[in-house]
Amino acid sequence: MAFRCNPVNCGLLFSGHVLRGLNFDDETTLERISDMTVEKAEQVQTKELNVFEKYLTVWVLLCIVVGIILGKVAPGFAKYLDGLAIYAGGAPVVSIPIAICLFFMMYPIMVKIDFAEVLKAGRSIKPVGLTLFVNWAIKPFTMYAIALFFLGTLFYNFIGPDAVDHVKMPFGMDLPVGAAYGVGKVIEANGTKVLEVPLWRSYLAGCILLGIAPCTAMVLVWGYLAKGNDGHTLVMVAINSLSMLFLYGPLGGFLLGVGRLPVPWQALVLSIAIYVALPLVAGYSSRKWIITRKGPVWFEQKFLHILTPVTIIALLLTLVLLFSFKGEVIISNPLTILWIAIPLFIQTCLIFVIGYILAKVLKLSYADAAPSAMIGASNHFEVAIATATMLFGLSSGAALATVVGVLIEVPVMLMLVKICLKTQNWFVTPAVETAKT
Repeated sequence: MAFRCNPVNCGLLFSGHVLRGLNFDDETTLERISDMTVEKAEQVQTKELNVFEKYLTVWVLLCIVVGIILGKVAPGFAKYLDGLAIYAGGAPVVSIPIAICLFFMMYPIMVKIDFAEVLKAGRSIKPVGLTLFVNWAIKPFTMYAIALFFLGTLFYNFIGPDAVDHVKMPFGMDLPVGAAYGVGKVIEANGTKVLEVPLWRSYLAGCILLGIAPCTAMVLVWGYLAKGNDGHTLVMVAINSLSMLFLYGPLGGFLLGVGRLPVPWQALVLSIAIYVALPLVAGYSSRKWIITRKGPVWFEQKFLHILTPVTIIALLLTLVLLFSFKGEVIISNPLTILWIAIPLFIQTCLIFVIGYILAKVLKLSYADAAPSAMIGASNHFEVAIATATMLFGLSSGAALATVVGVLIEVPVMLMLVKICLKTQNWFVTPAVETAKT
């Protein structure tokens, strides 16, 4: 009897069911079944949400609590760590502990990417073109408009017309106290020059940085759960990582400028170099070296397995530090997170709908349509947090806004996965299309 291992019967084997009709006295058959079962188990293990990813929202909420308690019990601890920095002109430019945490947030993402797959993207020009169009021509501007409307108009009085935030001086700039820069004013706080800006505009800056950071490696999980095209998703993660090197800085600077916020161009370039280019080069180089020395099987099953929780752990450590600074703001106005979460939620759903509808207009298969829509909806919050921290400071409202993006990422994306699965019949499969012709 010929045995074919499809997802159904392999799944039955993996869950311990007995398939009738097989010759279990045949050692060759048993060896094949064993090999296929192990392979299937490894695939399921690598693509399902692990405990860190599945309960990411819970971990973030715990970090909020731990950070607030830390800020109350040991208010000088986080400030001491953030003070361990590289200084330029007497001002802290790069916080060394935060830079280390953020590097380990980014490196595991970059090392998973096989950039050779980018060369094959030409065979899927429509889904790739759709994803790039939504990510860079639509998403940044809708995020700006939605955040401006909610934070600057609808929730303006709730946030506080007179509420201000203290953010870093732009890198390389030395303005006198009292000078104006954008909507900010230079003041001296704790012996350091900072910019005093309206708090709602600081939140707007964080939303902007999220809106121009398309997809994270976690979108590989969302695409898999939605039964999408894994190859297309992988290619787009690689292409987005490369395109961020050239588009993130100009778009971020432009939209921050439109929002009358400080535009620290030098810090933007430095941020991209440290938090995108450095882990990207390190990931590419180490991936190539490890596969050459140990082989692809060891790399996929051993090395990546060890790295899986590293990104989330580094993220959570960063969040504890961040909330140790922002505890007072949250306690005094506990609805702050809600005011930020609402426009982020609406933006995520809107971008998903736009991508999904355009995928249908372009007559993409469901396998390409689902990940194309979710890639645009998902945010590369690791880069957004890193950039907000470097540009505006760990204690800034901008950094807090990017963290709210992490808070809502998992539940919202799981909701969109369910919507995709329930609407598969909206799209004509390639097999049906072929039958019609």
